[in-house]
Amino acid sequence: MPLPFLTADRTFEAASESALPYDDRERWRRPYRPGPWRVAVAALVLLLASFVLFAAVLIALSGSVFTADVSSAGVVLGIGIVVIAVALRLLRMGVWVSERGLRQVGFLTTRTVPWARVVSVRTAQQPVRWLGLPRTVQGQALMLVRKDRRAEGAAPLLTTHTLDFLGRPAGFDRAADAVEAWAAENRRG
Repeated sequence: MPLPFLTADRTFEAASESALPYDDRERWRRPYRPGPWRVAVAALVLLLASFVLFAAVLIALSGSVFTADVSSAGVVLGIGIVVIAVALRLLRMGVWVSERGLRQVGFLTTRTVPWARVVSVRTAQQPVRWLGLPRTVQGQALMLVRKDRRAEGAAPLLTTHTLDFLGRPAGFDRAADAVEAWAAENRRG
């Protein structure tokens, strides 16, 4: 089963004449690949889900139809499905772009900003949160400046110390350049 949200389109990595080498610009896409740390964490969560689902099967097979073991197996099965949903949401997190705007997908929230409300997208050197934890380190952040909000206190779109770009500064630079190119192209049009 192909997972289109897991990989970025290969056309961004190929040298091309256009900054936005897509035929279907209406489709939401992530202009970078998820980082190895994000994929590794999701793989571990899916491994945990496989154990939970296996436990649900064992619980269902060990009990009779008329006992409470079947309902226990259903609860464990539900927990396994929730764990799978968590892993898929973790893989879906990040910045997505289309002709309509910029979308920042978080674990629990999704914010979409139309290009008409975007003033600028720029890279800034500043303290950033390390892996989303309260600890901050010096790094780079891709900041979105909107017409209806001030730039101070705005959460960065991407940073060099997230699961996608930890230890990959060149990957951050490519992703920031791609998002900036989408912003420049769509603010003009």
